[in-house]
Amino acid sequence: MSEMNGRVALVTGASSGIGRSTAEVFAAKGAKVVLAARRSEELASLADEIEGRGGEATVITTDVSSPEDVEAMVAHAMETFGRLDYAVNNAGTEGKFAAITELTVEEWDAVLGVNLRGAFLCMKSEAAAMLEAGNGGAIVNVGSVNSFLGFPSGSAYVASKHGLIGLTTSVSAELASQGIRVNAVCPGIIDTPMHHRARGLLGDEVYDSVVLPSVHLQRAGRPEEIAQAIVFLCSDEASYITGATLTPDGGFTLTI
Repeated sequence: MSEMNGRVALVTGASSGIGRSTAEVFAAKGAKVVLAARRSEELASLADEIEGRGGEATVITTDVSSPEDVEAMVAHAMETFGRLDYAVNNAGTEGKFAAITELTVEEWDAVLGVNLRGAFLCMKSEAAAMLEAGNGGAIVNVGSVNSFLGFPSGSAYVASKHGLIGLTTSVSAELASQGIRVNAVCPGIIDTPMHHRARGLLGDEVYDSVVLPSVHLQRAGRPEEIAQAIVFLCSDEASYITGATLTPDGGFTLTI
């Protein structure tokens, strides 16, 4: 994988899980990293760690469902580092799992607001910055195996992740001729706080006897394994890949 010295990467949802690992991989490759999330203390801690290893990082507290926050986030990246080469739209929420007859409009809107509206707002501002700079770029949206698979009581989350694939392919078609590649990564069962919450809902017995055995590799993935896939899609080695969906899931979707 090519080194990324002098390049700038923006990662949303960088305070934990896949987002945090992605920021660390970018920094290890030499990129300057813009860390965005709602939890400012966790962002500051990550920035300190990256800088302690000799990297460069800046932090901005961001709610991706807010147009003003997203515009400020991209403006901060440009003001701090003068360019934007890579953007990873990873911020997401599972929201409330409930039967369609019981899910409220507010609960639906909360999930779609982050997972789909948030990705739209981010790409809108990120693409504008990349186009203005004229250096091309790469955008990766983080979906889920639930971008293809539904499950009971997951209508809001599943709809948001399905929608993200359509958004990715449409924007890819729009921006490809201007040197900006747009792809999606759809992880399976990954050892993140979100999946720890899922384990809590399902119970250890169901999770260990039903869920994990459905994975060909018989284990949950590690956040850094997904981060490597994301950073690859941003790299020069992926120069002919756009509008694609990469599914690092240990074989999970082949079993369902």
